[in-house]
Amino acid sequence: MTNDMHLTLGVLEGDDIGHEIVPASVEIASAAAERAGLRIDWRHLPIGRRALEQVGHTLPEGTLETLGTLDGWILGPIGHREYPKVPEAINPHPILRKSFDLFGNVRPTRSFPDIGCFYDDIDLVIVRENNEGFQPDRNVVAGSGEFRPTEEVTISVRVISRTGSRKVAEAALAIAQSRPRKKLTIVHKNTVFKLGCGMFVEECYKAAEKFPDVEVDEVIVDTMAMRLLRDPQSFDTVVTTNMFGDILTDEAAGLVGGLGMAPGLSVGRGDVAMAQATHGSAPDIAGKGIANPYAMIESTRMLLEWLGRRRDIPEAVTASEYMLAGIEAALADPATRTPDIRGTGTQREMIDGILAGIAG
Repeated sequence: MTNDMHLTLGVLEGDDIGHEIVPASVEIASAAAERAGLRIDWRHLPIGRRALEQVGHTLPEGTLETLGTLDGWILGPIGHREYPKVPEAINPHPILRKSFDLFGNVRPTRSFPDIGCFYDDIDLVIVRENNEGFQPDRNVVAGSGEFRPTEEVTISVRVISRTGSRKVAEAALAIAQSRPRKKLTIVHKNTVFKLGCGMFVEECYKAAEKFPDVEVDEVIVDTMAMRLLRDPQSFDTVVTTNMFGDILTDEAAGLVGGLGMAPGLSVGRGDVAMAQATHGSAPDIAGKGIANPYAMIESTRMLLEWLGRRRDIPEAVTASEYMLAGIEAALADPATRTPDIRGTGTQREMIDGILAGIAG
């Protein structure tokens, strides 16, 4: 699949603003790759509402199989809540994550000047377990982890496994080890979920034995929610279970400009990864040219950096550095920022600002 200066990446635009921000990410990554001497072979694949209308399924036959031949892919936001209630209109997210064992969702939170951040010095990464927990569309092999035995009762099952906990803990510890502070915080609620969260915490500490240079502490999730608002600077790398991570990462995004500033990368133990911004498909602003493309572009940058380091392709790492330089240049100028982050620019002007930063 890969040689020294070549990556083959999938492009799945998703829904609504995905048809704007995913092509922008491809354009920007291509410019950075060209400057770095990296060749990217982009493979466009159908997914989402447009695929349903064109070929009759939101995850068409052949898409999964093709993804399995690639180095990684970009997945745009999926507006599955608005899909018609038919069997062919499924949410592709959990299927992609489960099929490729992408158990770790890496979500960085970083402050940039003058864009409306609550603090100027936030720099943390939350690693969320991706395939277990309370989410009923991904925590069982068959059927659903949520069911209603009577009209009066609904039961939601939370799944925590030692293997799943250990895998995400090891991924988070590796990230913590690569960062200057070398600190990991385990977030849980073992005061109430004595078995489930208790097992998660046990496995995190066991995994930490292999990373003696990483400082490890723990925080109860409700305390974490409060401390994220009061002293987010005290955290560096955080690991937690699926639903806790889903909530905390949105809270963290609110501190640094909103969900438009919330990138994400889904990773596993294999050699593939999936770039996926953590926001929704925003149908209310689709086509207006104002959707903030940062989260999708930064997710794509993270993908290039991850693949470059994982596969020892220095050109991919260099391309990610060019992308970062372009992003920082555009965010520094209100004229090349979208209105949600105190800018006066359009989406296209932000894209052009990033491209100019890469060229410079």
